Amino acid sequence: MASQQTTITVSPAPQATRAQNSNSKIPSSVYTLPQTAQLEALYTIIRNKETSRGDFLFYSDRIIRLLVEEGLNHLPVVNKVVETPTGATYEGVGFQGKICGVSILRAGEAMEAGLREVCRSVRIGKILIQRDEETTQPKLFYSKFPSDIAQRYVLLLDPMLATGGSAIKAVEVLIEHGVPAERIIFINLVRSFIPLFIPDSN
Repeated sequence: MASQQTTITVSPAPQATRAQNSNSKIPSSVYTLPQTAQLEALYTIIRNKETSRGDFLFYSDRIIRLLVEEGLNHLPVVNKVVETPTGATYEGVGFQGKICGVSILRAGEAMEAGLREVCRSVRIGKILIQRDEETTQPKLFYSKFPSDIAQRYVLLLDPMLATGGSAIKAVEVLIEHGVPAERIIFINLVRSFIPLFIPDSN
């Protein structure tokens, strides 16, 4: 696992799974979903002004599920041997530790269903961050996490990213609660730029 927080995001234009371009400031821990024809079609639907609300929600949920599944691919695993129904053994893997989701309210709640669909009985935390009118800086208003969050891998959920201020603040709050930066995976659907705020864990 890299020594930085990982960001999983959708890209609106075809590019490699690991986000790369001429800008060397983009961290190597930023990933995009593989740019398949299916993903491009889904992205086209949700970007189309003619798309109905029902279709927008349905196809956005499909992309969110793909994002969550890709996020799980970045969790460490350990070898695990199980017995099959026929009495044989199967040498597979299991996740190294427990996971939980943390949604940045309110938009992040839209991604919770996608996480629950692929992770049975997953714990979900909440965090509310809003801009302070006086300082224009993101301010924590509310947070509720599983009591053992410091021992979990966290999928930080927020479908919309503009300046990145709320996401930065959310990462800071999680770190303050004992979650190592390398155990935080930020999952994002629509962003105005590729995130440049990945904190170093040192």
